[in-house]
Amino acid sequence: MTDKNLFSKIGFLPYLGALFLNAFTDLGHKIIIQNTVFKIYDEQTQIILTAIINSLILLPFILLFTPSGYISDKFPKHLVMKYTAMFSIVVTLLITLSYYLGLFQVAFGLTFLMAIQSAIYSPAKYGYIKELVGEHQISAGNAAVQSVTTVAILLGTIIFTIFFEMSLRDGYADESDVLKQIAPLGWILVLNALIEFYLVTRLPNTMPKAIKKKFEFKRYKNGYYLRKNLKTISRKPEILRAIFLLSIFWSLAQVFLSIFGAYAKTQLGIDNAIVVQGAMALSGIGIVAGSILAARLSRHYIHGGLVPLGALLVTLSLGVFLFVTDMKIIIGLFLLFGIGFGMLIVPLNATIQTRSPRIHLGTILAGNNFIQHILMILALLLTTLFAYMGLNSYTLFIGLFAVALLSGIYLIRVELIMFLWLLIQMLFTLRYKVVYRGLDHIPSEGAVLLLGNHISWIDWVLVQFPLQRRMHFMMERSIYHWPGFHALWKLGGAIPMSSRASKDAFAQARTYIKEKKMVAIYPEGGISHTGEMGKFYRGFEMVAKGGDGHIIPYYIDGMYGSLFSRSARHFGEYAFLRRTVTITFSNAISIHSSADEVREIVKNIKEENVTQ
Repeated sequence: MTDKNLFSKIGFLPYLGALFLNAFTDLGHKIIIQNTVFKIYDEQTQIILTAIINSLILLPFILLFTPSGYISDKFPKHLVMKYTAMFSIVVTLLITLSYYLGLFQVAFGLTFLMAIQSAIYSPAKYGYIKELVGEHQISAGNAAVQSVTTVAILLGTIIFTIFFEMSLRDGYADESDVLKQIAPLGWILVLNALIEFYLVTRLPNTMPKAIKKKFEFKRYKNGYYLRKNLKTISRKPEILRAIFLLSIFWSLAQVFLSIFGAYAKTQLGIDNAIVVQGAMALSGIGIVAGSILAARLSRHYIHGGLVPLGALLVTLSLGVFLFVTDMKIIIGLFLLFGIGFGMLIVPLNATIQTRSPRIHLGTILAGNNFIQHILMILALLLTTLFAYMGLNSYTLFIGLFAVALLSGIYLIRVELIMFLWLLIQMLFTLRYKVVYRGLDHIPSEGAVLLLGNHISWIDWVLVQFPLQRRMHFMMERSIYHWPGFHALWKLGGAIPMSSRASKDAFAQARTYIKEKKMVAIYPEGGISHTGEMGKFYRGFEMVAKGGDGHIIPYYIDGMYGSLFSRSARHFGEYAFLRRTVTITFSNAISIHSSADEVREIVKNIKEENVTQ
């Protein structure tokens, strides 16, 4: 299913529109309060008040962890979004009234009420993605949601800051004067809330059947639900790890954006809110770009290599930030920060959604919010404490860089194979446009033998790219021991083979088959010099003997004559042009099929479409 089909799904566009307006409204009020603080207060006081604002936004996600998850699991998610949108209308009316009356403390406090709405809304909106688009398009759906939300934050930051500056006259004595002057902006919040409510009324019910769940306040009060829900989250280590990684990087982002205003004012001498908020908003453009790139690189499966790459970009941006004062460079660093951030949050969110059982999805997503927001509040409390102790914003930036660096190193160690594969994939994408057919024929578990024609030195690379399962491929022993590459081949699980030591290689491959893994073998025994298929040797039959699994025959079309093939034909004219390569996977057949049977299937695939 293409992205075009995704946007044509019933309810998907109203859903994105509602998310846009929800984020735009929440952000609008926050920007107004933050800019008021920016105008009235300096350095330590500004950092402390900004941290308190952000804490008020985060606290409901902790307090309402259990109820929000219960509501999202128990009731249809489109109805949860509908009633929280109604609540948003009431809150924005109260906020607008507080602006006109100049009640800064009330407006400040209403941030908490708006955050309550977001805390209940959040598990429902993220759980709705999986129900609306399905697991096959979960990465594209998350990228669309993240992009729309980020654009809303970007536009909200710019629009409300510009209107804020335009509404202010030269004279204002305190916070109350500022709020009274910008009070008409409140009606934008109200209008957004009304349109959002209309859009969520158009969302279809995607809940297949009602879930029987009971909520007992006594158990909520004594912490029973909290312990139970945290246990549910911790059942799958990959979910828990994704949640903690999201929490760490969201905490970094929160502190980064919280202290930049004070840094810009004291270190860079900038007191115009448009410049400050505009620079931070550019991280939003980066998040959109990073999310789109993440979705593109994860179109076949959720690519784990995106997370360490995104973390490295975040670390790089924070590291360079410490040494520059040129605002143009700083703007570029915000953009780089956003790209890295977008690249890592899309696969992490998708991992949580796809690995969570539907019956517990709301609870796990609420738990994700719970853990994220606890860590973010702790980070903001530490920021407040350090500011109170007299540490300036520059020192705090050093701390952020250290945390990002350690996180990046950890992620590279954990996801080293996928990280290297991602770098290789991005490099080869510049040169080859690969079209894959029949990927759904490849089993997601169990022993698999991949058998196909051998046209170039990089056939195994191109075959591996769309497969989430790691395959063990046979390669020439002399190449396996190349200096500088041996460790890489070993890490990737390659099987060294030579004409003199083929038995050991086949024995190793047979072991992998018995362990229910995936093995790739070239039945021709070498790279074709003519582009035509040669004889299929029976060595793989020894590997399959006594095993239980499937053979997936495939055919590679378009690599003959390339730089990595053994043909000199078209070398000078076409070798350095981007090539289109098609790899077609056939239906699974018995692992005990003969060499002649497999060759006949591969030959039939070839005859359907030949370009070489």
